[in-house]
Amino acid sequence: MNLAALAGLYVHVPFCQQKCGYCSFYSFAPQAGDTQRYVEAVQLQMRQLARDADVRTLSFSSVFFGGGTPSTLPVTVLASLLADCCELFSFTKEMPEITIEVNPGTIDAKGLQQLRRAGFNRLSIGIQSFADQELQQLGRIHTSGEAQATIEAARSAGFDNLSFDLMYGLPGQSVRSWQETLERALAIAPEHLSLYELTVEEGTPFFLQAEQGQWALPSEDAVMAMLATTETAVDSSPLERYEISNYAVAGRQCRHNLNYWHNGLYLGLGPGAVSAFGGQRRATVADLPDFCRRVAAGQSVWAEEEQLDAAAAFRETVIMGLRLLAGVSITELRHRFGLDVTTYYGASLHRLLDQNLVAIEGGRLFLTRQGLPLANQVMAALV
Repeated sequence: MNLAALAGLYVHVPFCQQKCGYCSFYSFAPQAGDTQRYVEAVQLQMRQLARDADVRTLSFSSVFFGGGTPSTLPVTVLASLLADCCELFSFTKEMPEITIEVNPGTIDAKGLQQLRRAGFNRLSIGIQSFADQELQQLGRIHTSGEAQATIEAARSAGFDNLSFDLMYGLPGQSVRSWQETLERALAIAPEHLSLYELTVEEGTPFFLQAEQGQWALPSEDAVMAMLATTETAVDSSPLERYEISNYAVAGRQCRHNLNYWHNGLYLGLGPGAVSAFGGQRRATVADLPDFCRRVAAGQSVWAEEEQLDAAAAFRETVIMGLRLLAGVSITELRHRFGLDVTTYYGASLHRLLDQNLVAIEGGRLFLTRQGLPLANQVMAALV
C-alpha cells in the first residue's frame, strides 16, 4: 500500500491595495475584473490539479493563503476558495494548520469573524512596525493604532494562533525605536513572531530611492545592536527562537513553513506560486492574464520546471535545514539521499567547524550562536 506523502498547500493572492516600495513579490493593485478572473482561474486550476496523478499522492497538513495581501479579497471569496481546497484535495486526519496573511486596514472585525467561521485557524498579521513614522516610510496603509485594533478584533473573533510580521533595519530606525516596537508586540502576547531585516531588492522603488541617496539604512553596528535587543527581549518572553527569523511559543511553530525548511513537498496555486512535487520544482507564470489564459486553455501554467538530482537536493536540504536552530539530522540525510554530510563537504565543513560557525552534536549539524548572524556566509560555503 502506498502511503500519502505529507505536503503543504499554498494559495498566492497577488493583490494589494497599494504595493509597498520594498516588496519584490508578484503583487499589484487589481484593476476592474482582475479579482473575478483570478478566482475563476484558481478554482479551475484546483480542479485540474486534483486530477493530477502526482498531486493525488499528496496529503496536506497545512494551507497558507499568502501574497500580496489576501485580505484584499472579499471574505466570502476567501471562504469559497478554502472550501474548494478542502473539497478537492486530501488532508491529514489531524486538524490542518490553515493560515491567512492579513494587513491592518484591509479587514474589519466582521471579516475576521467570517474568516474564523470559514475554517482559518491562524493569522499572520503584517504589522512591520508600531511606529507610525516608520510605517509611512515603508508605504504601509495602516497606523499603529489600526494594527492594535486588528489584533484585538482577531482575538475577539476566536483566533488563538496569531503571528506578527515585524521589520528592523528600516530607514531612520533607531535601536530604541526597534526596542519599543518589539516590546509593544511582546506585551500583546502573540503565539508567533517573524522578525525580518529590511532587504532592498534590485528593481524595487526602494532600491531606486537608495541609489539616489533619498535615505540610508542603519549602520551595520546599529543592526547588530537591534539583534542583541531582540535576543534580550525574547529571552524574557514565552517565545523561543526556532528559525533564523522566527520565534514561537511551544507547539506554535509555523507548520507550513517548517515543511519548506525541511525541503518537503508543497503545491502552489495562483500566478507566481512555486510547487515541489513529483520529483520536480515548478514555478507558475507570474502574470495574471497569462495565467488565466493558460488555465482556461488547459495548458501548462509552469514557467519553469527543474529536476534536482540527488546531490543538488541533498545540498538544498542542508541549506534549508540550517535555517532551523535544531539544524539537520545527519542520519535522516543519509537515509533520504544516501550521502554523508562530513564526507560530502569534506574540507569546507571542517573549516566551518574549526571557525565555530557550525557544530555537530547529537547527530545533528547546526549553526552555532556565533554562526547565526553569519548564516548567509555559512550557507554560501555549503551550496
